[in-house]
Amino acid sequence: MLNSKFTSSVEKLIDNLKSVCTNFGLGGDGNEYKVITQIFLYKFMNDKFGYEIKKLDKKLLSSDNWELLIENYKKEEYDLLLLKLDPEIAKFKKEHFISYLHNRQNEKNFAKLFDDTLLDISLFNNEIFSVSVGDGSKVKLFDEISNFIVDSSKKNDFSIALINQLSSFSFEKAFEEKFDFFSYIFEYLIKDYNKDGGGKYAEYFTPRSVSKIISKILIDRKVENVTCYDPSAGSGTLLMSLANQIGTEKCSIFSQDISQKSSSLLRLNLVLNNLVHSIQNVMQENTLRKPLHKDVKGLKKFDYIVSNPPFKLNFSSYRDELDSKENKDRFFAGIPKIPPKEVDKMPIYLLFIQHILFSLSPKGKSAIVVPTVFINSKQGIPNKIINLLIEKKILKGVVTMPSNIFATTGTSVSIIFLDKDTKDNDKVVLIDGSNLGDQIEVGNKKMTVLSKIDEEKIINGFKKKINVDDFISVVNFKQIIDKNLALNASHYFPLKFNQTKITQKEFEKSLMNFNKDLEDISNKKEKNIKEINKLIKGLKFE
Repeated sequence: MLNSKFTSSVEKLIDNLKSVCTNFGLGGDGNEYKVITQIFLYKFMNDKFGYEIKKLDKKLLSSDNWELLIENYKKEEYDLLLLKLDPEIAKFKKEHFISYLHNRQNEKNFAKLFDDTLLDISLFNNEIFSVSVGDGSKVKLFDEISNFIVDSSKKNDFSIALINQLSSFSFEKAFEEKFDFFSYIFEYLIKDYNKDGGGKYAEYFTPRSVSKIISKILIDRKVENVTCYDPSAGSGTLLMSLANQIGTEKCSIFSQDISQKSSSLLRLNLVLNNLVHSIQNVMQENTLRKPLHKDVKGLKKFDYIVSNPPFKLNFSSYRDELDSKENKDRFFAGIPKIPPKEVDKMPIYLLFIQHILFSLSPKGKSAIVVPTVFINSKQGIPNKIINLLIEKKILKGVVTMPSNIFATTGTSVSIIFLDKDTKDNDKVVLIDGSNLGDQIEVGNKKMTVLSKIDEEKIINGFKKKINVDDFISVVNFKQIIDKNLALNASHYFPLKFNQTKITQKEFEKSLMNFNKDLEDISNKKEKNIKEINKLIKGLKFE
């Protein structure tokens, strides 16, 4: 486990890169996240290449300066090393190294050299590291970074300032670390670029506590060679947690998201989490209009699906396109209508739930974050979906989360767990976690944070399937039907009465006092009625 000093060094690198952007007028600019994440990724890949190639050549391993030593390698010798390298490691030419650029920073056209280097790395690794777009084209690994600076006279200085931040630090100590370290670093890296809240296509960051609860509950046994999918992947938080719970070498990740920003962040997340083999499965396109993951039978079916979809979004421009014969089976419960006002509040999450159900394999499992209003719905599309979950016995459980679990939205959320392997689905676990967690201030908003004890309480409670007063209700499908499809645990909590033991004498005295109070109330009522009648009789109309 790395010490806090190293973690602080990584944070300092990120902060320094952001400071460079601010000093050159990109602070808060829409392109800032591209600069920060791509330069961070370049540094990470450079150090990872060195770490891996030194293991292939003892001369490099024993050298104090492997980059300087490798410059003297003949082309054939260097090419042979590249062939031996794991396919998931980004390959670098000698002139791609950070040290090579650092030594040439005083050249007149350094900005162009820097940009050309990043573009050449992209082309050299295009087959594995590019993201696919709906039209079949590819999104390259790096942009021409200096082009984000409008003033051409500042391009060189900007590029020099960036390269100088990368030379005095190495990631080598981090490459044996696991998910917890990299999930924290990733969150720190993108924390300033996930402020869009629930309005955009899942660009907000799913809290790690929610991701942990989902992955721990979904993966309750060892599995291998499975597929994991998120149709509204965002930056990939849920998928990374799930993959690491399974084992990154035992699963393949599939994702789709309409956002270019999210897809770029997801690619970075996959690299950090040793899931490079799944970058080819990252698709950038509108999932509802144009799902891209297909096989010979049609839309691909997945073993595990996780999703924190956008709840409300204006999709009126293509609503009628979805309401077609071709989509009848996929959107079996129907397409939400366009409201006469507030079209931006169209419940798009209902379409994602239906898409997920359609995309699950015959024994597939899923966890979906939904607004809590969904589990209390009694009519319309939500009711049709819930009816199916109960009728087919697909529903495994529901966890209602505390309010403000997301810093960017106050919407109350729940997690629904689904399992198409229904042979053991005789019980449904309903958990009311609304009273868990502690509130903290995040900017000018409040956020509820779950402790590790809170997380384990939910996870273990779900797995044990035992009733717990005011927390867990374990029910069968008949009970749910009898309760008019109520999926909130509190609907099944037994009524409680406070009992106090008293003597017969105390009881008789209390009863006497009660009767006296009742008599006083009756007398006052009669007196008030007489006074009101007297006032009414005294009214005169002019």
